Amino acid sequence: MTLTDIETDEAVTARAGTTVYVCVTCRRPGDPDDGPRPGLALARAVAEAAEGTGVTVREVECLANCSRSLSAALRVDNAWTYIFGGLEPERDAEALIEGARLLARAEDGILPWRGRPEVLKRGLIARVPPPDFAEKNFKEETE
Repeated sequence: MTLTDIETDEAVTARAGTTVYVCVTCRRPGDPDDGPRPGLALARAVAEAAEGTGVTVREVECLANCSRSLSAALRVDNAWTYIFGGLEPERDAEALIEGARLLARAEDGILPWRGRPEVLKRGLIARVPPPDFAEKNFKEETE
C-alpha cells in the first residue's frame, strides 16, 4: 500500500490500538472560565470524524499543554506517540483522524511528514518513543 492509496481510500480502517486522546479541559487564553470548554468541543468533533475509521477517540482531563492548547495526542501500539497543540474544533478534527490513520500504517512507527495534514506539521509539540524503544548510541555513530 502506498501513501497515495492511504490518502484516497476512505474505506480502509486503522489497525487496532489506534487512539486519539483529546484534552477536554483545554481552553485558549481569553476563553471565559464559566463557558463551555473548547477542548470538549474538539473531542466531540474528533469523535464524529472518527466514525467508521477504526480510530478510537478518548477524552482525557489534561495533557499538560495549556500554553499551546487545544491539545490532542495520537497513539498507536508499537509506534511513537505524537502530541499536538494549537488545534481548533471546526478545523482540525478530520486532520487528527487522518494523522492517526497515517501513523497506524507507518511500518517504522513514525508519522510520515509527507502527506501529514499541515496542522500536524506546525502544531507538533512532542513525540514520545514506544515503551520498547532502544536508541542507537549517537556518539558511536558519529565517531
